[in-house]
Amino acid sequence: MPDGLEDLRELARLYGVQTSYQDAMGRHVEARAEALLAVLRALDAPVDSPEDVPAALRERREELAARIAEPVVVAWDGRAPALELRFGLDSGSLACRFDLDGGERWAWDRDLAALPSTPNGRLLGLPDNLPTGYHRLRVEAGGKSAETLVVSAPTQCFAGDGKPLWGVFLPLYALRTRGNWGAGDFSDLQALAEWTAGLGGGVVATLPMLAAFLDEPFEPSPYAPASRLFWNEIYVDPRRIPELESCPEAQRLMDSPELRREIEAVRAGAQVDYGRLMALKRRVLEELAKSFFADPSPDRRDAFNEFVDSRPELEAYAAFRAVGERRGEPWQSWPERLREGNLAPADWDEDDRRYHLWVQWITDEQVSAMATVAKTARRDGPGLYLDLPLGVHGSSFDVWRYPDHFANGASAGAPPDAFFTKGQDWGFPPLHPERLREHGYDYLIESLRHHLRYAGLLRIDHVMQLYRLFWIPQGLGPQDGVYIHYPVDELFAVLSVESHRHKAIVVGENLGTVPPQIGEAMDRHEVLGMYVVQYELNPGGQGLRTPPERSAASLNTHDMPAFRAFWEARDVADMQELGFFTEEQAREERDRRARLRREMTDALSQEERSDERSSVLRRLLDGLAASPARIVLVNLEDLWGETEPQNVPGTHMEKPNWRRKARLTFEEFSQKPEVVDVLRRVDRIRKGERA
Repeated sequence: MPDGLEDLRELARLYGVQTSYQDAMGRHVEARAEALLAVLRALDAPVDSPEDVPAALRERREELAARIAEPVVVAWDGRAPALELRFGLDSGSLACRFDLDGGERWAWDRDLAALPSTPNGRLLGLPDNLPTGYHRLRVEAGGKSAETLVVSAPTQCFAGDGKPLWGVFLPLYALRTRGNWGAGDFSDLQALAEWTAGLGGGVVATLPMLAAFLDEPFEPSPYAPASRLFWNEIYVDPRRIPELESCPEAQRLMDSPELRREIEAVRAGAQVDYGRLMALKRRVLEELAKSFFADPSPDRRDAFNEFVDSRPELEAYAAFRAVGERRGEPWQSWPERLREGNLAPADWDEDDRRYHLWVQWITDEQVSAMATVAKTARRDGPGLYLDLPLGVHGSSFDVWRYPDHFANGASAGAPPDAFFTKGQDWGFPPLHPERLREHGYDYLIESLRHHLRYAGLLRIDHVMQLYRLFWIPQGLGPQDGVYIHYPVDELFAVLSVESHRHKAIVVGENLGTVPPQIGEAMDRHEVLGMYVVQYELNPGGQGLRTPPERSAASLNTHDMPAFRAFWEARDVADMQELGFFTEEQAREERDRRARLRREMTDALSQEERSDERSSVLRRLLDGLAASPARIVLVNLEDLWGETEPQNVPGTHMEKPNWRRKARLTFEEFSQKPEVVDVLRRVDRIRKGERA
């Protein structure tokens, strides 16, 4: 092996880059030199060409050796490991200051010569029985100082009372009611939660409801939000805003024939018209915001000010959105001063900025009310099950506000596998592992808290990100992507702290190629995995594998065909048309599904064969309900035989992803016997009663 390539690989390893991996087909894949250089540049290594590698390697070794203390350490169950200090001194006084999360400060001095030695420095013992939280240690000796974040976390995340749970799933945008404006809103989700609770269910799951770009740039995907720190106001129900009672302008607008016609037109469409719907709601919301700022009641003014004070990034977010609306372009096209975060009042329209402040307050009020109902409607259920997406849109507020937290020279994705033979490029910048540590995980913590204020269950999208993430360097394709390692213990510790503080159960989306390290960590830290029936079904097998106790079990996910489409192999033609299947692969998959259908129908009784698909669906749900799985989720659309998907992975504009409304309204399906009876049956089985 040439010395230059070995140096390059060593440099990569020192930056946490995995220089080879085993793909989904079991093949060994070595990262090309070009890919390693490109991903190292994305990690801020000083390498423009192979000639720069030797100097960069020396610099990296010196940088790591000069690090006085690690920026983060974990104290599992309050027991912190000894901290290695590398002051380069054998003697002298060491000053220690420990600021606890709750505000208490401990301070002490030590003689460096009295501390145990290591090949590189000295070991400082830390106090035992640390309270749960984020504590900051500052050490100083010989004119040098360093700070370390000590994350004191329970080894296991919050687990609740251990009772078996069940609930329903439907994307909020798809939820149709007679009263909404053309997409589900928070009032609709509250009604769904109350109805589910009435049937015995304790969980209502939906897709991310985060802030989105619905004008320029336009991106409706809930997995490419404009921020992971704020909500999407398209889900606000204007009828439930307190300011409406004292705003005749908004009342007249909502009662106007023109607005009513527009609402009816948007409501009548089979797909959500995000741009048109948001424009309609904004007309009303802007009137309400103006009314509030013109003459707020003392109570409402105080509540608004308290909310703004409690959200440290809200002022910046409102200014960011207002500048974007005035300029009509992504922030990457703004002048340098604005790109670098230096905004001034002259850069925005004040009404727009105040609108975004106010609408986030109103949105949060409605999320809070909805989540409270979801949790209290059935006392032994956690209520709202939210989803934390892996990334954010490249033009998002988060990337603009936290530029060094993200690696803008790469995008996240997945390596080639049997299904996506060319791999996947998800298009958003990955988080920079070293910068996360250096900033004490502040952005991640705030993202978690934004969701956990209201969620009793939180799904971590692509939980493998806590161990490693596949990066695709800019200008290259997924076949040249490489895995970057993340500080897995520290990330699970943060997750544990926040889950206990908010008493929320954590679910990790661990579908696909999962390294054994992530499964072991999930078990160790009481993070539930996912069990999906469609991934488990194989003809000629010995029956379905029993869902693990630590799992959220379902028939499918939002990224998969609905049960009827799977049963009838309707998705295969789409996959062939999109180029994911060759003609031969499509034929093989249809044959596989046909064998599955025969095997599953052979197990039915004569009476059940009058409606084979419904009978198999019921049997599968019965099996999930009777299983040890902690949570069972029922996709409502499966119960009325939906055939169209909500999302086709690997596509963007080719399919109407994230737009399709449910075929039935809430008023229709909530009274439909084939829906209600199945859910009541699931409830009885989950409770150990006879079905």
